[in-house]
Amino acid sequence: MHLIGFFFFLSLTIYTAKKVPSVDLHSLQHFPDVLKKADLHKLHAEVMTCLPSLPNMPDLHKLREELKTTLPSMDILPSLSGWHVMELLNNCLPERFSSGNYTDVCVLRSMKEDVANIIAPLLVRPITRWPFFAFLGGAMFCLLSSSTCHLLSCHSERLSYILLRLDYVGIAALISTSFFPPVYYSFMCSPFFCNLYLGFITVLGITTVLFSLLPVFQTPQFRTVRACLFFGMGFSGVAPILHKLILFWGQPEVLHTTGYELLMGAFYGLGALVYATRIPERWMPGKFDIAGHSHQLFHVLVIAGAYTHYRAGLVYLRWRDLQGCS
Repeated sequence: MHLIGFFFFLSLTIYTAKKVPSVDLHSLQHFPDVLKKADLHKLHAEVMTCLPSLPNMPDLHKLREELKTTLPSMDILPSLSGWHVMELLNNCLPERFSSGNYTDVCVLRSMKEDVANIIAPLLVRPITRWPFFAFLGGAMFCLLSSSTCHLLSCHSERLSYILLRLDYVGIAALISTSFFPPVYYSFMCSPFFCNLYLGFITVLGITTVLFSLLPVFQTPQFRTVRACLFFGMGFSGVAPILHKLILFWGQPEVLHTTGYELLMGAFYGLGALVYATRIPERWMPGKFDIAGHSHQLFHVLVIAGAYTHYRAGLVYLRWRDLQGCS
């Protein structure tokens, strides 16, 4: 199960890497074809009929006089930045910028057939992907270290001692890196909170790893302590999730990702509970020695939780690619 999970997430990583949006410079070869589809000559003629001095933008005095003549009721400010450009164009080209009695406030929406198709390929600015791939790397490291532990721990007592600690380190790495996508993409426009939450979970993960290296941590008496420690790491994610909801309440992407994160937490929490209580073998000793015991169920739930988090990460990427920090 552990090795299957590793290859599953390796496939997801390769698939996601191939789907990263980028600016395709080769598409610019078709730019003349795009220009042919847009009726730019008609748009240019309409604007020039209304504002013939538009090509001579440095001659601001002449342009202001023409605007006063064309639209005497408007208050033309001496500064270009103060002109009500949208109002000018609405009055000048009502058939291009309005529909019926309603005037659209967005230029691109009103003439998207002429302009949007031209500038859209040039506006692709994908955000950084490292937090998302850090999570995928943590998931693969966790599953691979667990596979190695279960495969080779029977070699010798010394090797079993080392590999069991590697298994705990992998679990801590998975939980820590799971925080990276939601924290980074939720607070990428607020560096203080982004660094605060990322720093906290990183320090907590390192502390858990160091505690896992202690010999006493591996004794059966500390089985519940181990589960509670890892559960506590996951539960610390409540703070950034609540903060995210307060900042972006009402946005569908935020509610969507929160639903995924709650489901992920349920999988992880249930897995920790099954691991700590040794269900179901405690009810029927000897019946689940080969298949169906608590450790196997624990890893099935971990894989399910990690995949749920992967789906949430895709929503984060799409959200921030489209909106950025706006």
